[in-house]
Amino acid sequence: MRRASALSDMNFDLPAADLDHLRMPDLEALRRPFSTHKPRILILYGSLRQISFSRLLAMEAKRLLEHFGAEVRVFDPSGLPLPDDAPVSHPKVQELRDLSAWSEGQVWVSPERHGTLTGIMKAQIDWIPLSVGAVRPTQGKTLAVMQVSGGSQSFNAINAMRLLGRWMRMITIPNQSSVAKAYQEFDADGRMKPSSYYERVVDVCEELVKFTLLTRDISDHLTDRYSERKEQAVKLEKRVSLKSI
Repeated sequence: MRRASALSDMNFDLPAADLDHLRMPDLEALRRPFSTHKPRILILYGSLRQISFSRLLAMEAKRLLEHFGAEVRVFDPSGLPLPDDAPVSHPKVQELRDLSAWSEGQVWVSPERHGTLTGIMKAQIDWIPLSVGAVRPTQGKTLAVMQVSGGSQSFNAINAMRLLGRWMRMITIPNQSSVAKAYQEFDADGRMKPSSYYERVVDVCEELVKFTLLTRDISDHLTDRYSERKEQAVKLEKRVSLKSI
């Protein structure tokens, strides 16, 4: 009776809403048992240079993520065609899409070029579809963003990647990393030197694993939306109506 009364009050207060598609948060759905397999993390980086600081930072993140218990794969963008310049059956495109589907979280690492992320980074993101039929391949996955700069510290690339992460319906974690004068931050073996920049990279990797563990089993509930439920109901009604003709 108490629940019915609450719904009645909602009907009075929300005349523009369709009560058939309004749902209360489900505490049980938010308390599902944790999966026991390692968090699956995909890393993308945005440079093809022989000495690529974004790749070196990506590999440093890989080591840290593995330390925190993740299974990590790094996509090599070399050979990936420009978006729309090849069919989706292209082997590199399929490799990227398969890795994205496999992942439960991602790390995007880009240099800053002309005040934003590189075209190589953007091309990788553009090849990952926003939707395939009724499936949204990146929705509900976690995301961490990092950038490297040749000069002073900037946040232009990571801000652009945050926007893209939101567009791809990903859960972008609060922490981020921007490494200034990256050429000074790596030794001759390509390993990152101790610094406040390195400490922030550790923070980002630690936080990404925590957010991935927290959300991966409940992402379907977190991304279950009123507007989409209503849209699906309208489509179903149309299909039923057409079958009856």
